[in-house]
Amino acid sequence: MTDFQLFIIGDEILSGRRQDQHFPVMLEKLKMRGHRLGGVRFLPDHRPTLVEAFRLSLAAGQCVISCGGIGATPDDHTRQALAEALDLPLVAQPEALRILEARFGAATYPHRVHLAEFPQGAALVPNPVNQVAGCSIREHYLLPGFPEMAWPMADWLLDQYYPAVAPLLTLSIIVPGAREGELIPLMQALTVRWPQVAFSSLPSFGNARQAGVHIDFSVTGTAPEAAAAMQFLQEGLQKAGLEWQDS
Repeated sequence: MTDFQLFIIGDEILSGRRQDQHFPVMLEKLKMRGHRLGGVRFLPDHRPTLVEAFRLSLAAGQCVISCGGIGATPDDHTRQALAEALDLPLVAQPEALRILEARFGAATYPHRVHLAEFPQGAALVPNPVNQVAGCSIREHYLLPGFPEMAWPMADWLLDQYYPAVAPLLTLSIIVPGAREGELIPLMQALTVRWPQVAFSSLPSFGNARQAGVHIDFSVTGTAPEAAAAMQFLQEGLQKAGLEWQDS
């Protein structure tokens, strides 16, 4: 299993002029392959901000899928920012340049050529829609902001570099009448015993799923660990005189 960070880049998202579509789709693509989304950042088309974000992710050794800002217009800064964060020159990637020249001929110059410029040494992420590629370097993947292009490109890079593994199992229960403060020792014991299992406690005063005060508990991990953690939780709830139902 690999943890990924998702960078969603564009002033149009942060201003509300467009609604993000990448988060739920990328989350599902990772989950179905047994990988995990460890964090999401919404970032502006501002080069210093992007350079800082990439420097932090590179220093942490993170895998990053970045969507947006790799066009050739003056408001696109993602390619340049990653090159600066890597301390590498921005150069025309030979294969990307060949693709552009084959498609556009002389019209590749003077502006479209910038679409082929990536940090030196980058490999390409092919674009099946219009053949204008993204790039891959140091487990950082630059994809376009257009969903119809970014999503099949994400499928390709995940299948190419990150073989699918058994997906994690999530088990959930609803416990009517439960109050978090009275169950903290039980929750602490679970997280200490199964540190690799993601544990969630979501209290509610009542909603469409369950009327009245309740807690929605969930555990996520490998199938054996998740099952053992859930059994431990249910046994503790039973001792506390509480009943539960599947969420």
